[in-house]
Amino acid sequence: MRAAVLHETGQDKLEVLDDVETVGLGPGKVRLRMRAAGLCHSDLSAMNGVLPQPAPVVPGHEGAGEVLETGEGVTGLAPGDRVLVSWLPACRTCPSCKRGQTHLCLTGFMNAGTPNFKRSGGGQDVFGFAGTGTFTEETVVDAACAVPIPDDLPYDVAALIGCGVTTGLGAVFNTARVEAGSSVAVIGCGGVGISAVQGARASGAAQVVAVDPVESRREAALRFGATEAASPGELADAKRRLTADEGFDYVFEVVGKSATARTAYETTRRGGTLCVVGAGALDDHLQINMFELFFDEKRILPSMYGGGDVLRSYDRAIALWRAGRVDLEGLITHRVRLDEINDALDQMRSGVSLRTCVTI
Repeated sequence: MRAAVLHETGQDKLEVLDDVETVGLGPGKVRLRMRAAGLCHSDLSAMNGVLPQPAPVVPGHEGAGEVLETGEGVTGLAPGDRVLVSWLPACRTCPSCKRGQTHLCLTGFMNAGTPNFKRSGGGQDVFGFAGTGTFTEETVVDAACAVPIPDDLPYDVAALIGCGVTTGLGAVFNTARVEAGSSVAVIGCGGVGISAVQGARASGAAQVVAVDPVESRREAALRFGATEAASPGELADAKRRLTADEGFDYVFEVVGKSATARTAYETTRRGGTLCVVGAGALDDHLQINMFELFFDEKRILPSMYGGGDVLRSYDRAIALWRAGRVDLEGLITHRVRLDEINDALDQMRSGVSLRTCVTI
């Protein structure tokens, strides 16, 4: 089958091969026919080494498709079922799961160390990013990674719910718990940031300021519910005008850089909430001195995959989409074929695209 493969970490181009096979179908596993995959910035981070991932690897962790085959012991799934791919499945038995923090379950990371594919010629092992690998025609994943979706949910929208939408909405609803009438700033307006903007609007925030260096993203944020859009250089002025220089009640950092996290901290009011959503590098350190940490009493809340039970978060996103409270189709600004994936990667590197849907 065809798959887009990164041969070595640090390469910026994928090779679309036609000699890749799935491996590992057995007890507790399912084989999926991918229909759509979302291109997320985390895929770029895995390619360039910011996020740890062995290579060669098939990138992609946002995806949706249909079940082709189930392994022994799999219940609740059958061939033909429409599903989205959840890259961080919950085992429901570990300490994190028992505490209700299923998004902190490490089962998914354990799966990431096992190859999902191999080359049919020499038999070389090929990994799937985050234990999935959705830039391919078929993949084998743990049954918990295949989440059934309703018939009225398009595959491309379902793919985005599998990561970006859930991460952005969940940061607002689960982690920060934005209150109605509050002021919000979102720094970084890609697909996840725009989802945070929509979540803040749905939560009843009075002011939602979208911050991004790319003009087209700022314009998009206004269409998705931001009350104002600003470049990074204009953020300080927005803070003065809208909050009397006190700072915003909630600030979401959706970039994954210490510099923007520091800006977000300084933009948050005393006693307010800084929610760190972006996935950053191991060697990028955020500096906060002990006096300001104590004196300002700002809550610093990291948000991993939306900070809540992902199955409940998926259902909530679908319900809001059906009710017209969030626009998910509008997030997809580019639809490309698998053999056009490198062009889509270049667009994402330029900072223009919100989300690219790859048709498999």
